[in-house]
Amino acid sequence: MDTLRIVCTVLALAALVLPLGCAGQGQAYQPEEPLHLDGVSRTETMQAAEDALSRMHFVIEKLDAEQGIIRTEPLRGAQVFELWRSDNVGLRNTAEANLHTIRRAVELRIMEEQGRVSVDCSVRVQRLSLPENEAASISQAYQMHSASTPSVQQLQLTPQQRQGMAWIDLGQDRALAASILERIEKRLARAD
Repeated sequence: MDTLRIVCTVLALAALVLPLGCAGQGQAYQPEEPLHLDGVSRTETMQAAEDALSRMHFVIEKLDAEQGIIRTEPLRGAQVFELWRSDNVGLRNTAEANLHTIRRAVELRIMEEQGRVSVDCSVRVQRLSLPENEAASISQAYQMHSASTPSVQQLQLTPQQRQGMAWIDLGQDRALAASILERIEKRLARAD
């Protein structure tokens, strides 16, 4: 039992420390600027982009080769124990995804002009907002909390809470956009 506790503690500490290593490093791209590529076709770039997004566990919602658009379904932010996930870039994003219900959706626009391909990436971030369950009287106070067991937590929403539930737009995740563009470029470099 002590060995299991030590292993769990080490893994938890590693999950907290690992994002710190990347937080101080400079980005390869200015996130406001698209990635410019020479010597590759738009089709190759779209395949590399689709592969990079799939490896990050994003599900492709729309892939339009004619328009050069790849859009993903929203992906729930990775939790600290999900070491195989890479959608939280930096300590701030990791902490936020563990404190709130966060989701991100990616849109890539791939354009080709005069033999040069450019990839523009935008990542929309949203946070779930749930209204509180207010008790109208002392006899209703027990309904403020969901029933749970030690091993399973359940969230039971009232009809009023379901109606007031909303995703709040938090803007763009420029760090994740830069990371996605870097992954696409690395994938294309390996293909050469």
